Amino acid sequence: MASYSVKDLTFTYPNGASPALDSVSFDAAEGEFLLVIGRSGCGKSTLLRHLKTVLAPHGERTGDVLFSGAPLSSVGEREQAARIGFVFQHPDDQIVTDKVWHELAFGLESLGTDREVMRLRVAEMASYFGIEELFDRSVAELSGGQKQLLNLASVMALNPDVLILDEPTSQLDPIAAFDFLSTVKRLNTELGITVILSEHRLEEAMPFADRVIVMEGGRIEVCGGPREAALKLYETSSPMFRAMPTAARIGCALGMTAPLPLTVNEGRAALRALGLEKKLLPAAEAPRHAETPAVEAKGLFFRYEKDGCDVLKGLDIKLYPGEIYGLVGGNGAGKSTLLSVLSGVSVPYRGKLYINGERKKAAFGAFEERVSMLHQDPRTLFSADTVADDLKKAAYGRGGGNEDERISEAVRLMDIEDLLGRHPYDLSGGEQQRAAIAKVLLTEPRVLLLDEPTKGMDASIKEVFGRKLLELKKAGLAILLVSHDIEFCAEYADRAGFMFDGAIASENTAREFFCENTFYTTAANRTARDVYRNALLTGEVIGLARKEG
Repeated sequence: MASYSVKDLTFTYPNGASPALDSVSFDAAEGEFLLVIGRSGCGKSTLLRHLKTVLAPHGERTGDVLFSGAPLSSVGEREQAARIGFVFQHPDDQIVTDKVWHELAFGLESLGTDREVMRLRVAEMASYFGIEELFDRSVAELSGGQKQLLNLASVMALNPDVLILDEPTSQLDPIAAFDFLSTVKRLNTELGITVILSEHRLEEAMPFADRVIVMEGGRIEVCGGPREAALKLYETSSPMFRAMPTAARIGCALGMTAPLPLTVNEGRAALRALGLEKKLLPAAEAPRHAETPAVEAKGLFFRYEKDGCDVLKGLDIKLYPGEIYGLVGGNGAGKSTLLSVLSGVSVPYRGKLYINGERKKAAFGAFEERVSMLHQDPRTLFSADTVADDLKKAAYGRGGGNEDERISEAVRLMDIEDLLGRHPYDLSGGEQQRAAIAKVLLTEPRVLLLDEPTKGMDASIKEVFGRKLLELKKAGLAILLVSHDIEFCAEYADRAGFMFDGAIASENTAREFFCENTFYTTAANRTARDVYRNALLTGEVIGLARKEG
């Protein structure tokens, strides 16, 4: 029996110009790992929310959703809570208590679980997911990635039959993301749990999937095995092909499709089989900097509580005009805290901070200093009932004339014309991110601090956004890009640094930095380093291989 059977599901949001879901039909077999992918706004999150009654959005709906052969609407909320686990896109949407151990126990308490059983499950989940050291901590102290791990552990404590995850790795670092997805796959393989996963990080997710559903415009465009789906996207020149795993993109470009490589290991074997000559690309020139940094931090120390532990520990960093600095590192390393200090929201208790050469001794008016920040959760920027009104607030607040023209340019850049009349909270995660970036750019900053800006973005929007960052860099902005998106940082950053334990552990030009790393590097580098040791981008590998071919 199928865990889910969805038949001709059509759904339109209130005042929606077109259906968000249009005649969607599919089955999810018991124990299957089903991956749902598509460009931002294609309907992935809307579809997943229809698989649990309490999460279904308001609007006009037709069609049927069956759970274990019965209409989902006939399955009681208590039974759904126990049997259908759901991990949200935004970690804070799911957390309801103040302490980690409270959160682990909350669902079990709500279902009236026996105390001894509850204690065992809480201990087992904390150990299994490696969060024992967080057990007594306040949830407010956790990073976004740590919160997401807590959410998964809390859901699994209920022993569900089905696990639904809506882009769960968007706030996890590369290592944690792989571990997270590997854990989900283990739950699927060893416990027989049906997994339905929506994800943009396909390098790791595609090889784990039994089947892949590709959505576009609220419809299912492709449904099949991972290799079959990737080939179909390539043959139809779909924009989604740019999001496929690096090995698959290299394989299609070089005609290695029988079978199509999907993993890094398969991609390396395919390249070795071509007998390519080993090459070393020229080292990148060190960027030339202005004499005065746009932002300079010296020996910053910061803690959230007077008697708490230091989050920043003697941190030094310089950001120069006309430069993109990519900052990576594990969850909880202090990256978001650093952005809070640099933006003037938080005040270090020791150290020096300079903006354009002037010392800042306390929290400063970031607006006056033209320092703008995109928070990890884009919803913190929204304060109006529509996206259009939010953009107007940003543009007219900045002043300077040409407000309507600047709004039109931001709308065009981030491709949000269809979102202007909608409430920001009704948008998907990727759509919220694009609207928030448009609002930030309307403040005309000279220093731009970006916390996970590509989260929820599809490959085509990332490409457009990357080009805009290059334009802003050329215009003299200093850009600090904090991201777990290694591929994006490698392509667009001039310099890159690794943050560890509250300080910058290493930094270098982007190519040298990423090529020196083992895990914090691109899939293209891991795939091709046997033949092109310091190739960093998929296009570079394909271009070099074609020349030799």
